[in-house]
Amino acid sequence: MDLTYVPLYAILVSLVAVIPILLSSNRPNLREFWTILAAVIKFGLVLTLLPSAVRGETIVFDIIEIAPNVPLQLTADPFGVFFAVIASGLWIFTSFYSIGYMRGAGEKKQTRYFASFAVCLSSTIGIAFSGNLLTFVIFYEILTLATYPLVIHKENKEAIAGGRQYLAYTLTAGLMLVAAAALTYYLTGTMDFTPGGVFGGLDISAPMMLIVFLLFLGGVGVKAGIMPIHSWLPTAMVAPTPVSALLHAVAVVKSGVFGVIRVVGFIFGSEAMTAYSLNEILIVIAGITILCASLLAFRQDNLKRRLAYSTVGHLSYIVLGAALITPLGMTGGIMHIAAHATMKITLFFCAGAIYVNLHKQDISDLNGIAKVMPWTMGAFVVGSMGLAGIPPLNGFVSKWYLAIGSLEGGMLIPVLILVISGLLNVGYFFPIIWRAYFKKGGPELEKYGEASPFMVVPIMVTAALSVIFGLFPDLFFNFYELASNISNSIFNGGM
Repeated sequence: MDLTYVPLYAILVSLVAVIPILLSSNRPNLREFWTILAAVIKFGLVLTLLPSAVRGETIVFDIIEIAPNVPLQLTADPFGVFFAVIASGLWIFTSFYSIGYMRGAGEKKQTRYFASFAVCLSSTIGIAFSGNLLTFVIFYEILTLATYPLVIHKENKEAIAGGRQYLAYTLTAGLMLVAAAALTYYLTGTMDFTPGGVFGGLDISAPMMLIVFLLFLGGVGVKAGIMPIHSWLPTAMVAPTPVSALLHAVAVVKSGVFGVIRVVGFIFGSEAMTAYSLNEILIVIAGITILCASLLAFRQDNLKRRLAYSTVGHLSYIVLGAALITPLGMTGGIMHIAAHATMKITLFFCAGAIYVNLHKQDISDLNGIAKVMPWTMGAFVVGSMGLAGIPPLNGFVSKWYLAIGSLEGGMLIPVLILVISGLLNVGYFFPIIWRAYFKKGGPELEKYGEASPFMVVPIMVTAALSVIFGLFPDLFFNFYELASNISNSIFNGGM
């Protein structure tokens, strides 16, 4: 089977679906059928690329050559396929969940919501399959613009302010990314993503390398939520909960950390990162972000905001994995992309179910809710334990490799950061669980049960995946094998 055009088809399928989604605005069932159909087809197309990715093969498709040696290029390499499997797979569950949430909450402008969601997933898969910086920047900016209508969906004062902040941060980051790409082309003659990097062996001054690195860090670091350029992320929690799940687990922030690993492993490479001490800068930034975000999470009574600060911290686990510049550390960072996705989408799904069903948003109002929503809160416990790194959940697997990757590089401080942050995770999640299970709720809870099956079933599936991939990291999608092979290709120059 010729797979050359599959990356393009995988991008286009949800983009094409926007048309029937818009035309079906007065027929909700049909509109949501198109959404689900596009999600399933997209995932199926991505899965056809998985066997070749596991074999270490790369599929290249040049769309058009913009300038000599500068094409718009789609490349389904193992890392791109790894990310695309996660994003397209979780979109299916998010689509079903969105039906229950949007109807249950009585949200307006649902057609715009589903259409924007489809464009977001097209651009996310485009990011995954970008073969060079030019293509990456284009899809990266499309994702920024497509997400804006979702962030401002409620169109109240708070939502508009959150949307403006989101655009201010992400569009500025896009300009920095363009500048970084231009400098990379000027200094190296290429913008291709190359395992092991394109800067190795070149005689470039330290100040220039620092400038390029900081531009890249600003460009991808905003969506990766590194401090102090993270504040748009908690503010964007004004959006509907499925959008929060999109921001935190499926598309936006995952595109940011995906970009960090692309930059570190496929643009700079281990040789340049260590020769110019760029990895040390990244370790410091990641460590500070992990600890500070965890501490700030304690202060949030709003459940989604607490989850948002948790996301800020956990994204920097992935950044830390890239910064360690060790094969095992990089493997752990890549694995945490998948692990965090299943766990955090579970937690946001739970928060949305609680809001739609009980109309509660603050942690201080969650007393006794486990008695009326046992399945939802059981899944919440699974996601919380996984993020704290408790075995046998998949969060433990990725943190384990991050820890031994730190030791592989002779570094003890990152291990200490991982231990402290794990304890902080327990600290800010445990009060939620305690209230839900061990504090008596009010009499108003007696008339409630679980939320809609459209919401509860996706919650249970994503929670189950967090357990399954913790016990069997290579089951179904070969996540561990892919992560290990990607890491080895980075440190062995694609060999």
